[in-house]
Parts: sequence; C-alpha cells; structure tokens
Amino acid sequence: MSRLTKYEKETIILTSEGDDTYSVYTFNPALKRRLAEFAKKYPEHCRLESEDKKLGSQSYVIGKGRLSIRLTAPYSEERRKEMSEFAKKGNFSNVHLLPFNGV
Repeated sequence: MSRLTKYEKETIILTSEGDDTYSVYTFNPALKRRLAEFAKKYPEHCRLESEDKKLGSQSYVIGKGRLSIRLTAPYSEERRKEMSEFAKKGNFSNVHLLPFNGV
C-alpha cells in the first residue's frame, strides 16, 4: 500500500446530540500523544478504541465534557504590527510581558 498524503491523513471528530461522547479519529502525532496521555491519566473519561499501526491512525472515545473546541479571533493589523516590532527587537526572554491592548 502506498503512503497517505497529508490531505488523506484526517482528523475526524464525530458525535450525535444523543451521545455523551465524542469519537476522535486522527493521524496527527501531537493529538495522538495528548489523547494517549489523557487516556492513561483519566481512563474513565477517555480510551483508545482502535489503532491502525500500518496506516498510523488511532481512534479514541472521550466524554463530551472533556473535549472543547476553542475559536480564536484573528489579530487586528495594529496587533500584528506590535507583535512584529516586539519580535524584531528580540525580547523573547520577556514573553510573559507581551504588549496587549485588548485587541
């Protein structure tokens, strides 16, 4: 079997309004690692359902209250310029002091 392209390596989150769990199918290494760690720490809330080692995918079942989707607004042009100038100055040791004007 040939290798899958990045476009074929999907992450799919499935549920229905009647379910109390999500099914998370993924090829993403970081997400697989995070889900594995969570399942190990909280087996009553998350478990590995299936794995295809040949393809590299895993499927987890996780309680709806344990997974959230965060939407983030795009930065304004002013905020992007501020961050660009900050980065150009090389002040990375003060990352916790990043200028923020609520934008």
